[in-house]
Amino acid sequence: MKPIQLKIKGLNSFVEEQVIDFSRLTETGVFGIFGPTGSGKSTILDAIILALYGRIPRAGGQPAGIINMLSNQVSVYFEFAIGAGQDRRQYGVQRILKRTRNDGASTVEAKVCDITNPDDIQVIRQGQRDVNNGIEEIIGLTAEDFTRSVVLPQGNFSEFLHLTGRERSSMLERIFSLEKYGEEMTAKIARFKSRKKEEQNLLQGELNTFIGISSEELEQRETQIHQALGQPER
Repeated sequence: MKPIQLKIKGLNSFVEEQVIDFSRLTETGVFGIFGPTGSGKSTILDAIILALYGRIPRAGGQPAGIINMLSNQVSVYFEFAIGAGQDRRQYGVQRILKRTRNDGASTVEAKVCDITNPDDIQVIRQGQRDVNNGIEEIIGLTAEDFTRSVVLPQGNFSEFLHLTGRERSSMLERIFSLEKYGEEMTAKIARFKSRKKEEQNLLQGELNTFIGISSEELEQRETQIHQALGQPER
């Protein structure tokens, strides 16, 4: 994912709308965000995560208390690109949250647009849940994966290092699109094993019918079968 533009209004220390043009910052490949404590550095990352997933890790995953005291709502808009060459797509995701009682916040607008062609912008997802699902499909990461591997919240780096084996492997599968070699392949092997087990049980059941039959009895039954079919005995 490559960031292109971010608009923030009413979030934490940003009262008026602020626009960050990442396309200029990424021209040299690497850039840094610097400033004194409380200047809003972390809020930039918060805004990206809020736009994408509708939540902020630093706020305990909940949107409560994120609206500036001089504002009644938060508006975030994030443009980003995915893929390369002919597969490259550009998206814009918008979320607006209004203040509720007890300093909470509730989503009143959420949508994702395919803006690859500026002359044919298409709304592909609308509504909080639909947008959340759409972002996971587009980026290929859950909110937890994104904050563990792309934007690590302050003090959470150790969490990334101490993931359990299963959590780490599942996350890496999603990051590198290796699901078909992980859980999907495991499920496929399990289905194949189950099918072969059923075949084995069927054959075993047929073999069990011959348990206790002597060679003499087997010859007698073969003779009876040949006689019934009108075939000469061997």
